[in-house]
Parts: sequence; structure tokens; C-alpha cells
Amino acid sequence: MSGHMSRPFPGAPHDEAADEAAEGEEQHGRTAQVRQLRPANRRTTGRERHEEKITVYVSSDELFALERARLVLRAEHGIAVDRGRLVREAVAEMLIDLDSQGDDSVVVTRLRPS
Repeated sequence: MSGHMSRPFPGAPHDEAADEAAEGEEQHGRTAQVRQLRPANRRTTGRERHEEKITVYVSSDELFALERARLVLRAEHGIAVDRGRLVREAVAEMLIDLDSQGDDSVVVTRLRPS
């Protein structure tokens, strides 16, 4: 192995455990495929300017549920967040679950055809 794995994004910390796992796969004759679904050791971003943007279309019911969750967080838990932050947290949780649970993750279970 070359000794250095590519990083998932500029400035990402070097992941020695991922390198070791990849080397172990190569030693067993499998192609090393290291995937990192989320930035290592990093919380989701808070209220800051973001350089990347996506547009997501949701139903009116989904938007209402998102807004209700935001209001519940503020009223019952004292946590004031905007919808964007709430969505980033949900995406981060989904990526953690997918990374750790794989085939048994919530997103795989929900998106897999029945």
C-alpha cells in the first residue's frame, strides 16, 4: 500500500484506523475500498456561512413537521435552531447510523424495496 489514503475533504484528519483496515483487506486479496461517510471527529456545523448548497423539495406535511420539530426544540428544550441546522443534524445522524449499522441502518431499511 502507498502509505497515505486520500482524505474525504481538504483538511480532514488522517484516519490511521481506516488505513489499517484497508491494508487488512488487501492482504486478504480483496480490493481495499475505504469509505468515510462523514467527517471524522467533527460535529455538524452551526450557524455559519456554508459554501455548498442543495435544494430539497418536501411536501407541505413534511415542511409542517420540520417546523413543528423546530418549535418543540425551542419551547420544550430551550434549543433555538433554524430549519437548515435541524436538517444538517438529521443528515449527520443518518450518516452515523449508515456508517455504523450498514445494512441494518434506518436509511437502508426505509429505502430498500420491500
